[in-house]
Parts: sequence; C-alpha cells; structure tokens
Amino acid sequence: MNQENNNEIEELSELQELVPEESNAIELIGKDSADEKGFLLENPCTKGWLQSFEAHSMPWILLDRKLNLLWRNRAHEALYPDFRPGDNFIAYFYKYLGEEEISKIYRSLRSKEQGFSYQGRLEYKTVERAKIIANITLSPLFLEVMGKEEPVGFACHFDDVTSDIQNILRQTFKSLLEASKLKDNDTGNHIERVNAYSSLLAEYLFRKHSFPQIDQDFINDIGFLAAMHDVGKIGTPDDILNKKGPLEPWEWDIMKEHTKNGAFLLSTYPNPMAKEIALAHHEKWDGTGYPYGLAEEMIPLSARIVAVSDVYDALRSKRSYKEPISHEGAMNILKKGIGTHFDPRIGEAALQVQKNFEDIYSRLADP
Repeated sequence: MNQENNNEIEELSELQELVPEESNAIELIGKDSADEKGFLLENPCTKGWLQSFEAHSMPWILLDRKLNLLWRNRAHEALYPDFRPGDNFIAYFYKYLGEEEISKIYRSLRSKEQGFSYQGRLEYKTVERAKIIANITLSPLFLEVMGKEEPVGFACHFDDVTSDIQNILRQTFKSLLEASKLKDNDTGNHIERVNAYSSLLAEYLFRKHSFPQIDQDFINDIGFLAAMHDVGKIGTPDDILNKKGPLEPWEWDIMKEHTKNGAFLLSTYPNPMAKEIALAHHEKWDGTGYPYGLAEEMIPLSARIVAVSDVYDALRSKRSYKEPISHEGAMNILKKGIGTHFDPRIGEAALQVQKNFEDIYSRLADP
C-alpha cells in the first residue's frame, strides 16, 4: 500500500471521528476561539460584507473555521429556516452530503492548492418541505491583521437551481404527454383531473400520516406524474383505442400493453414514480389486475393512488363505449372496490374527500 493510500485512510478515519452521529461541534479547519469569532463578526471588513449581502436575493452565510454558522441573510433564512446561527454546516447537511462529499469538503478547505475553497451541489429535503437543489461555493475569508496563512472563516453562497432543473425535466416529457392526448380522443381534461385527484389524495394521506413514503416531494411529483399514466396508449392502434363497444379478447390483450409501453417510454425519467404509475396503475389490491397481477404492497404506492383517481374519472366521463355516471354512482362503485380493487386506506381516503373529487370534476369539466 503506497503512502498516498495510507494518507487517504488516515484522513477518512479522522473524518469519521469528526462526524459523530449527533455532533454539533465538528471541527474541520484548525482551532478557533470565542475571541476570534467575535473579531470576525465585528471586523470592519466583515461588517461591510454583511451589510452588502443582507438583502441580496441569493442566499449567503458566514461560517467560522469550524464551519459553525455565524450569520445568514434573509434569502438563506427563507431557504433553510431551521439552519440557525450556532449550527454546524456539516452536522446540519451530513445525511444529505454523505461521507464521500464531506471528505471532499474537508480536503478542499484545507488545501492551499485548491484555494481553501469548495464548489459542489447540495440536495436537501425534509418531510414537510420539497427537495432543494443548490449549487454551493465555500470561499475563504482572510483578514491580514490576524496574521494567519489560513482562512479565519468562510463565506458560502447558495444558488437555488431547484425550479430550473424541475422545469427542464417536466418540459422534456410534456411533449410526450401532448402527443398522447392527441392520440386518445376521449381524454379531454381527464389527465388534468387525475393529477388533481391524486395530489388531493396524497395530501390527505400525508396529513393522516398513513404512509411514511409520502412527503412534500411525493405530493408535488404525483401532482404532475399522474397525468403520464396512459402515455403508453401512444402505441395502441387507433381502431382499438377508439372502438365503440366492447373489445374482443385479442384486442383487450393489445390494449393492456399500454402499461408496458408507457413504462418503457418513461424509463429514462429520473424520478422512478413516472414509470411506476404507467406500469402499475391497472394492478388491483387483490392481485387480479394487469399487466403482472401484483397484489397489495407489491403495487407501488403512487400507482395505487392513481388507480383510484383514474377509475373515478373514467366512471364520471363519457367515452366512445359508455355514458357517464353521477358522482354518487362513481363513489358507490369505488366503495365496493375497497379491499379488492383498491388499497383500503386509499379507498377510504377517497370517500373522506369525495366532495373535493366532485368539485375537481366540475371545475375541470370537459368543454
């Protein structure tokens, strides 16, 4: 084993000691003292910097040499409201950075060759708040009067790119969604309503703590991705898709393939929920659905939610092979399907918010 590998092992070992599970005092850069912290905040150069960035639209923070938060501007407070002065940067973001990235920060901020600085991407989320994706830059602060060759602190800015990345992903697939709408003449506002029902159900289940998988990101994602459930119909022949009257067995077999086709089309989408919904929204709780006959918890949660939304709206809507039925009639059918077609908790949730279902259908009714 060469000397470089030995040094790396020693450094990682040191890092692990510096990052205990519940540490709030992780020291990365040398020693510090209360006097030095006070000097850093009261130094005229630093005070001028703080005043300049107090109202800046980009989030900025000031850290001491231990990477404890000394100051932040209003933009950062809005972005990370629970990251407060005195909290440690690494301790706060530890589980989102991971040890490999923390090690990179550790080496960069000690390296004169790298300018005692670090650049990277940080993804952060909580159950209540959606994921935040930010490009961050940690830059050293040098104050000559301290007579040090190493930084006395660090300035860090956060470039929130969450919406930009999400918009790029969504625009990529909106064209596919529009193509599927043109293909199926019966959809109308169906996909928008299924989005709304699914988001409503996810929010209700979140408030009831019914499923630990549901957080704010889950709610936001299903509110967009539920619409993609039938994109696979773009590969279904028109004469089958728009046939008036019941399908022949062989035609029904072809129709069922839209689930697999949709999963294939969405397989490159970074969020696996898109593929899960397309593939499994026709599976049933008792295992009698398609395409694979999955049962109960084997069916992805997102697909179980969309199944309820899709069936309700299909029952309410006029199709080439059927007339619409009333809200009360649709809810009676949903109620009968609880425990067979639908996950019991999700089916019961639909009954609890059924007035909202009716309102959504009316608000987004087909012209």
